[in-house]
Amino acid sequence: MRLKLLAALVAMAAVAGCGGDDEPEQAAQETPAAAEQADLGAIKDYLASHTASLQDHTATLAEDAEAYHAIAEEAGFDYEKVLADERTAPLIEKMQATFREANPAYEEMEGVVAGVPSLADFDVIIDAGADKSDPENAVPFSIETPAGKTYEQPGNFFFLLETSLWGTEEQFAAKGVQPDLDGDGKVQFGEALPDADFLVAAARDFAGQATELDTAGKEWEPTPEDAFTAVVVMTPTMSEYFAAWKASRFVAGNKAEESSFVAASRLQDIADILSGLVLVYDNIEPMIAADNPEQAEQTGAELKELEQFAAGLRDEEADGRKFTAAEADTLGSEAQDRAEAIAGQVSQAAGGLGITLET
Repeated sequence: MRLKLLAALVAMAAVAGCGGDDEPEQAAQETPAAAEQADLGAIKDYLASHTASLQDHTATLAEDAEAYHAIAEEAGFDYEKVLADERTAPLIEKMQATFREANPAYEEMEGVVAGVPSLADFDVIIDAGADKSDPENAVPFSIETPAGKTYEQPGNFFFLLETSLWGTEEQFAAKGVQPDLDGDGKVQFGEALPDADFLVAAARDFAGQATELDTAGKEWEPTPEDAFTAVVVMTPTMSEYFAAWKASRFVAGNKAEESSFVAASRLQDIADILSGLVLVYDNIEPMIAADNPEQAEQTGAELKELEQFAAGLRDEEADGRKFTAAEADTLGSEAQDRAEAIAGQVSQAAGGLGITLET
């Protein structure tokens, strides 16, 4: 979807850039020198701080998953004994808290990771890839547990850890036990007892991928092509994120069929992604301004307004507002329309600067 949208925006920009005189062509010939001299180090620094944070959080998750696996091993993988162990509930609660910290550490940089072709495979592996039931979008890995069980293309790592820690995927949950962690006689949402064999394997591999992303981020040298492509590709993804929000527990409640997006609202993810894209745009705005200062300012303002729009919805929901499915559709359509307009403007600006968007 993102590549098709990029192609459409490039085509629109090409049509918009056609003219009958030589002035646009002359501007396009002169401006690339400014683009070549652009300092995009702030984007790399931003990515580095977030990959380091994700690496730290996933290392902590892996360490705690090892501790949980050790408890299960001591109990002979008798999950009634695991449940009764006084170390279990606090450890699961700690892993859930760490997951909630890891989520924004990634989402805030997703615009760069998913939007830059040389890094985009990490997004599939870490946050966006599907399981093997969707071969075209499935993750390119399988997980082998310490007990020797293989999970073929099970889905991205955020999905695996989230659904394990919140108990929303039965295949990753401990069997034969009701995970009443607080002992009140009821199993509330969020009380979960993961399969320790699966959890430790997934957490180990997640930490490994986070380390690989950190290394790749350090080796990456951002170019104008990378930065413009990231904004053009990732800004107009609002409809898919709002659709996921609509299907999640935050809108659908107990009727939700979506097993992920339970630790944090997709609205938080949208606002986080847009905050990263605002930073990227801030670093390419001087290039656009050298060619068209009014357009540069307008596009920047519109992108910041879209971020504020998403953040406002996030804050309303956090304050207790319950959105309906119809509202989610309407808000998603509005956000998508605004996002596509912004991406079109940036695509057109890239064309005027002689910058080729990457696919």
